[in-house]
Amino acid sequence: MENKSSFKIKIIAGILLLYVLVKPIRENINEVVILMKSLNVDAVKAYILSFGIWAPIVSFLLMIFQSVAAPLPAFLITFSNAALFGWVKGALLSWFSAMAGAVLCFYIAKFFGRDVAEKLTSKYALESVDVFFDKYGKYAILIARLLPFVSFDIVSYAAGLTSMSFWSFFWATGIGQLPATLVYSYIGDMLVGDVKMVVFGLLMLFSVSVLMFLLKKMWNDKNKLALLNKEDMI
Repeated sequence: MENKSSFKIKIIAGILLLYVLVKPIRENINEVVILMKSLNVDAVKAYILSFGIWAPIVSFLLMIFQSVAAPLPAFLITFSNAALFGWVKGALLSWFSAMAGAVLCFYIAKFFGRDVAEKLTSKYALESVDVFFDKYGKYAILIARLLPFVSFDIVSYAAGLTSMSFWSFFWATGIGQLPATLVYSYIGDMLVGDVKMVVFGLLMLFSVSVLMFLLKKMWNDKNKLALLNKEDMI
C-alpha cells in the first residue's frame, strides 16, 4: 500500500516538475487554457489549423486536455472540428477524443482518488456532482451530457470515485454524448460567425426542454416506486 502511494506521489511530482521546469510545455499549456477560456470558436479553429497536417491530432489532444483540466468547455472543439473537417469526420473526431478524455478522467479518479480529482476540478464541483449521482443515478451521465454548460468531465471524475464499473460508465458515456456531438457538429459545419450564437441559444433551449422531460420522468418513476413500496407495506 505504501509503495503504491509513493508511486502516485512520484507521478504527480514528475508532471508538476515538467510544467514548472520545461518552458515550452508551460507556455503551450497556458496558451491553450487562455484560448479555451476565451470562448472564441474562430480562435480555436485558427489554433488547430495552424498545425497543418497535424491538426486532427492536435484537436484530439486538445479534447483530452480540456477533459482533464475541467471545466474547460468542450463544445468549442466540437464546433471547430465540424467547421474544419466537415460534420461527419468532425463528429467522429470529437466523439472518439471525448471518449478518450472521459476514460482518462475516470481512471485518474480511480487511481489517484478524491484528493487529486478535487485538485483538477474543485471540491465544491465534485460535491455537487455527488448529489447529482445520488439524485438521478443512472440518468446522471445522460443529463450531464445533454447540457452544454454542465461539465461532463467533472461527472467522469465523480463516476470514477463511485462503485460504477468501467463498462457501465463507458457505454453510458458513449451513448449519452453521441446525440449532442452529432447535433453540434452538424450545426458547426453549416454556420459561421454570429449565427452560431443564435443556434447555440436554440440548442440550449432544446437541452433544457430535454432535461425537464427527463426530470419529470424520473419524478414519476420515483412516485411510482414510493407507491409500490407503500402498497407492499400494507
